[in-house]
Amino acid sequence: MIATSALSLNPLDPDTLLQAFGPWVLLGIAVIVFIESGVLFPFLPGDSLIVTAAILAPSLGLSPWAIAGIATFAAIAGDQVGYTIGRHLGRRLFKPDARVLRTSRLEEAERFFDHYGAPALVLGRFVPVVRTYVPLAAGTAALHYPRFLRWNALGGVAWAAGLTLVGVLLGGIPFIANNIDTLMIVIVIVSILPIAIGALHRRRKPSESSAPASGASPRDPE
Repeated sequence: MIATSALSLNPLDPDTLLQAFGPWVLLGIAVIVFIESGVLFPFLPGDSLIVTAAILAPSLGLSPWAIAGIATFAAIAGDQVGYTIGRHLGRRLFKPDARVLRTSRLEEAERFFDHYGAPALVLGRFVPVVRTYVPLAAGTAALHYPRFLRWNALGGVAWAAGLTLVGVLLGGIPFIANNIDTLMIVIVIVSILPIAIGALHRRRKPSESSAPASGASPRDPE
């Protein structure tokens, strides 16, 4: 029932996803967060799903503690899978022209990891797409496992508990509670905005790098 309902819905719509999960809503949250965290499919509404679940907790019959707990467990487990994949398979899964496992996405996560080191496992949690590939980058870089485990646990707790708290606070505002549909649109837009900005930046880089070459060509004959 849960699979049939969920497959017929827009996977980016957290409100209808939560309603479709019915009595299996905690399991549904766990599966989506787990997949988005480290199973190399970054285009799922993990953060917006947690916020929405916390806002709708009373109507869903859920406790915010249960939401934060299951999301934390799924996030940590998902990163564990991502780290294991990176440690054993590394870059072999990625191709420059792939739709999901694209080399450029892994390289972006590797740059993020190189810049921040192990704390990237916490900071990257709050960046859509990057959070899927950072544990894989940590595995590819052979980050010492006990260190990975500490930062992975800290990132999972901070992310899941923080988003649940945001949802609880927003749910206590009458305007938000009475305009949940509008809020969902805002949350989805905010979630995908970093992805859009990153894509725009990558598209502009080639044109910017080619600009000096085109400007220099008229002077070549001289």
